[in-house]
Amino acid sequence: MAGKVKRKCSFCGRTDGEVALLISGMDGYICNECAEQAVEITKEFLRSTGNKKNADTGKKLPKPKEIKAFLDQYVIGQDDAKRFLAVSVYNHYKRLRQAESADEVEIEKSNIIMVGSTGTGKTLLARTIAKLLDVPFTIVDATVLTEAGYVGEDIESILTRLLQVADYNVEEAEKGIVFIDEIDKIARKSDNPSITRDVSGEGVQQGLLKLLEGSVVNVPPQGGRKHPDQKMIPVNTKNILFICGGAFDGIEKKIAQRLNTHVVGYNAVGNIQKIDKNNMMQYIAPQDLKAFGLIPEIIGRLPVLTYLNPLDRDALRSILTEPKNSIIKQYVKLFEMDKVALTFQSEVFEFIVDKAVEYKLGARGLRSIVETIMMDVMFELPSSADKKEYEVTLDYAKMQLEKANLSRLQSV
Repeated sequence: MAGKVKRKCSFCGRTDGEVALLISGMDGYICNECAEQAVEITKEFLRSTGNKKNADTGKKLPKPKEIKAFLDQYVIGQDDAKRFLAVSVYNHYKRLRQAESADEVEIEKSNIIMVGSTGTGKTLLARTIAKLLDVPFTIVDATVLTEAGYVGEDIESILTRLLQVADYNVEEAEKGIVFIDEIDKIARKSDNPSITRDVSGEGVQQGLLKLLEGSVVNVPPQGGRKHPDQKMIPVNTKNILFICGGAFDGIEKKIAQRLNTHVVGYNAVGNIQKIDKNNMMQYIAPQDLKAFGLIPEIIGRLPVLTYLNPLDRDALRSILTEPKNSIIKQYVKLFEMDKVALTFQSEVFEFIVDKAVEYKLGARGLRSIVETIMMDVMFELPSSADKKEYEVTLDYAKMQLEKANLSRLQSV
């Protein structure tokens, strides 16, 4: 009697005893490893041929309300900025799909600039929206940028980061989104002509013009100056959406000066009463950016201007505990990894928020305060095997802050 015929993979020839899983078909078999390789080969083929038609038709285009709802899970408040961001990203998706049509009407991109004081959530909004996107997304810092030939990073390094995120797939990178943080740090330093060059201010703004508008830029794949002999990669920035953010510290004075020019005549007192002096950012206009030091050409290439509200006490209290990745939830998770149940007295939250308001550090200050309170506990508890739960009391929080002498933060 003949022995039992062993099943084997039709691709690699291995038997069912040599692989974890053997999937049967009509006239043959395929093992789990060959199936995984087939998936990777298919993905690589679609990427190399630029055949996005099959891939995109199955993807649902996120609507502006859906994008904002996603942001609401992680970022408290800032509804105006979220709406602007959601619409800009949604229109960017539509532009990418419209590029395949033969219609003569060409939709131009609307780059966006967000203005808000430190700790209000500009960078957090950008990082959060990156989780939702299926296009390459990168965050770059404008403070390190200088003109070509000077110490610092060239303008083209922005696109180098985007290429790295896209695994050097140029076609994918040309549909990406770039968030340029600290855009206010490249403001023109002075209106007075000088013999010294403004290499990290107006010079950088002039260099950014071609990127924002849309042109073919030769990008060094490994950075500009360290590898001068490397082959450049041409990247077309026409379909790259740029989102800029900056604190613009002191721009409130420019806004106040502009508003004051309209407060004349018999209605002067009434106009003054309508102005909310605690939130001057809501009155921001392009001419204020020009007065701060951005050149008119770059303002024109950032047509969508939005602002972030300063965080009041209620907003700080919500930020502390409510978002999916709130500060308190992060510390609870850290202790959970050591099998310790961490809890806080409700009065501790109010105390933390009061200190954050006092030091005027925004949401970023919440973490530094909580970190100071928890430092000693985080040092001691991992070595205490018998400790299974810990409660942070108000007295302990006050004692830790006094011990750390957080009053030094008032000068920040």
